Amino acid sequence: MKKYEFTGETRILGHRTVRRIRATISFGTIQAGDIGGWIEKEENLSHEGDAWVYGNAKVCDDAKVCGNAEVYGNAKVYGDAWVYGNAKVYGNAKVYGNAKVCGDAKVCGDAEVCGISHIFTIGPAGSRNAFTTFFRDNDNGISVKCGCFVGKIDKFLEKVQLTHGDNEHALVYRAAADAARARIDLTE
Repeated sequence: MKKYEFTGETRILGHRTVRRIRATISFGTIQAGDIGGWIEKEENLSHEGDAWVYGNAKVCDDAKVCGNAEVYGNAKVYGDAWVYGNAKVYGNAKVYGNAKVCGDAKVCGDAEVCGISHIFTIGPAGSRNAFTTFFRDNDNGISVKCGCFVGKIDKFLEKVQLTHGDNEHALVYRAAADAARARIDLTE
């Protein structure tokens, strides 16, 4: 059974037409009748799992959202990008190209991820045993999403020092930051 249908409402997005969706059945936190976001075609959003595109978010081209992933806010997922697992893409984030956002990764704010070399996730780690995501941001720097913290990597490390000093969690976060700096491609 299909979990959503098109409402008939459309928008032009560049050279594409995206269409608003509406849930036809209840699943996860979505109730039958809930209005969702915008997709270009059914292949953009799986009818399996609890994946959903909310509000003003848009998914188009050959991009795919599946599993229990969520795309919301003003986020855009396009190109050949995939968002799956329990991943979340939100805020003004853009995920495109051949990027894959998966697991418990969160891409938010003004993040721009266009390839696998633009994101690094570690976890479960830290005092909360949660996932921390490092990503290339719009300023061509590295930002971090860790719990309620979202900001530049240097500010993240300052916060780690204040919160954890030199304990085991601090050591893991610092090592992850070093790995992210080595892994994330900041070339244009």
